[in-house]
Amino acid sequence: MRKVIILGAGGRDFHNFNVYYRNNEQYRVVAFTATQIPSIENRIYPSVLAGKNYPDGIPIYPEEKLEELIKQFDVDEVVFSYSDVSHVYVMNLASRVLKAGANFKLLSPKSTFLYSSKPVVAVTAVRTGCGKSQTSRKVAKVLKNMGFKVVVVRHPMPYGDLSKQIVQRFETPDDIIKHNCTIEEGEEYLPHIKEGHVVYAGVDYELILREAEKEADVIVWDGGNNDFPFFYPNVWITVFDPHRPGHELSYFPGEVNARMCNIAVINKIDSATEENIRIVEENIRRINPDAIVVKAKSPIKIDNPELIKGKRVVVVEDGPTLTHGDMAFGAGYLIAQKYNCQIISPKPYAVGSIKQTYEKYKQVNDVLPAMGYFPEQIKELEETLNKIDADYVIIATPFDITRLMKLNKPTVFVEYYLEEENLKLEDLLKEMLKLNSGKVR
Repeated sequence: MRKVIILGAGGRDFHNFNVYYRNNEQYRVVAFTATQIPSIENRIYPSVLAGKNYPDGIPIYPEEKLEELIKQFDVDEVVFSYSDVSHVYVMNLASRVLKAGANFKLLSPKSTFLYSSKPVVAVTAVRTGCGKSQTSRKVAKVLKNMGFKVVVVRHPMPYGDLSKQIVQRFETPDDIIKHNCTIEEGEEYLPHIKEGHVVYAGVDYELILREAEKEADVIVWDGGNNDFPFFYPNVWITVFDPHRPGHELSYFPGEVNARMCNIAVINKIDSATEENIRIVEENIRRINPDAIVVKAKSPIKIDNPELIKGKRVVVVEDGPTLTHGDMAFGAGYLIAQKYNCQIISPKPYAVGSIKQTYEKYKQVNDVLPAMGYFPEQIKELEETLNKIDADYVIIATPFDITRLMKLNKPTVFVEYYLEEENLKLEDLLKEMLKLNSGKVR
């Protein structure tokens, strides 16, 4: 029996365990490690999820203790199971593992896919912040307009009590509050809910898939970060970002998505240079010549823009885009520039874990990541915003953070969409899924 450590960040790691290791008598998982997301270590993967071979559950440690854990448990292999890191990062970690005496392992999509009785359209990306969420919203809307009952299954973000998050179903905004969701979860679920789609998420995706199948004609897999899907997709869409040309070849597992997709969406062509668009398209043609390339704009709009023209503003952006995605700004910053706003940097006002976020992600200076992984952090986000002397808060995260905090200044909200230029996703989906009059042939 081989002893295993699974390296993770509260998502892919649990899925890999559930589908590959949980009932596999050849292995015994002795620990998970956690990184990327604050305060998700020092928990237990509970026995109700871990199964009969793990009556006491499985401990979750900080990744910093990796070498110590390999020695402590006499570990045979370490399985890398999280996303949106450079190839160099992965191999640096592999080198640490090999030095410590264990094997380093990656599980393939084929090894971890679950198979559905319903058609699955998966939306993935090569990096966090490419526009994957707006693409999945567009796909779900297109399918709904064709007459299908669409159920969205979102990549996991189980950062709380895992035993209470095994299968979660979201149909109304109140469900987000009921399940004590983080801001990141609200960012992903609320836009789909507003479009009338039920969203599933949680920890055990076999159970989640079977529940989703009961009420879906078509399932949309809404990926997280740049991870590949948990479900085998009938249509695989990957979103590329020409603001980061070359990242489709240098980040894991985004390159897997780039190589395996049926449809490659080059997003943000309305704000990227022709040269960068060309580089991305050439890379797609080289590594995945069978992929259909769709070029798309990412138009941004704000209600009542006259309110912020020339005003002093603080900009709140989608958190993972800035942290996991390594971006310095997002849609909110672009809107502020468009309307000649004076952008006030939140960095000098940051407190607690928000200040630590700036220290960790040094490329972020002029905007505020919408960090809210635990109640204290939401309070620190609120305190940071309320300390800033500005006329308006521009909120460019899809979730209305004012539902979770009380701000002392008015807010305006930014929305962004996907707008195809050369080919329509509707036409491609009809052909690839053989859709006709609300039925799948």
